[in-house]
Amino acid sequence: MFAYIIRRLLYAIPILIGVNLITFALFFVVNSPDDMARMHLGVKRVTPEAIEKWKEDRGYEKPLLYNSDAGGVGKVTETIFFTKSVRLFAFDFGSADDGRDIGYDIRQRMWPSLAIALPVFLVGLLINITFALLLAFFRATYIDIWGVVLCVVLMSISAMFYIIGGQYLIGKLLHLVPISGFDVVGLETIKFLILPVLIGVVMGIGSGTRWYRTIFLEEIGRDYVRTARAKGLSEPRVLFKHVLRNALIPILTGVVVVIPLLFLGSLLTESFFGVPGLGSYTIDAIQAQDFAIVRAMVFLGSVLYIIGLLLTDISYTVADPRIRLS
Repeated sequence: MFAYIIRRLLYAIPILIGVNLITFALFFVVNSPDDMARMHLGVKRVTPEAIEKWKEDRGYEKPLLYNSDAGGVGKVTETIFFTKSVRLFAFDFGSADDGRDIGYDIRQRMWPSLAIALPVFLVGLLINITFALLLAFFRATYIDIWGVVLCVVLMSISAMFYIIGGQYLIGKLLHLVPISGFDVVGLETIKFLILPVLIGVVMGIGSGTRWYRTIFLEEIGRDYVRTARAKGLSEPRVLFKHVLRNALIPILTGVVVVIPLLFLGSLLTESFFGVPGLGSYTIDAIQAQDFAIVRAMVFLGSVLYIIGLLLTDISYTVADPRIRLS
């Protein structure tokens, strides 16, 4: 297993270089360093000298990908792409265009993101699997049919409707919790988390229940289930003991990959609820055309996703000891 993990980590290096190159190309196709300087200095009364000084202070005075004036390896290393990218592999995210330490911001903002994403993930997973098992138990009955119809309806509703409708009903009309905001002082934080967590769970019920119902129905049709029934086992015991256990691998495939991405937060939810997490941090960076933050967040997301895939492979061996990593 150790050799497998090392090999997968080595495979990750060219993937991260490719992701960083694509991010770099997409950003600078629409934003030149001069545009970034004007954005931060202001469009009016900005002089060419001020633009050049802003670029020199932040290392944007070099060519983007190829420096024809340099010699040897300097043609590649003395470029914006190389100087801005190589430190990422040591997880040195540098400074934002306004001088803030990106690594410090990430460490501070990951906790509000986790405070919302983790309950949404755990509670949502429990509810989705429970509803899916219930529909599988009553398969081909009116309960199953209307359950699927309800899931399709829930999937068809826009996330914006859930957020705005929840804020209006629970926050404004019923006054049960604040509409938006975030406070990190003790238990006061909980009242700010209830509404985004509740809406996040409800938003995922439709798609999650249908996904797990499909997995359970596929397992129910296998030979080992018919054998278990032939031995006289009750339907609930077949479903909860045998089907649920054998469905762990496809469940783990979807679950473990999502876990590392919980750190990055939800772009939409954090923006609407005013939560100072990594999701709103990324949105603010895109609006401010801050390439340093955008690049750091994309790189961090790629690293976490690769770790999630690796954890998925390892979890297979835990769920089914017959599986060997090679």
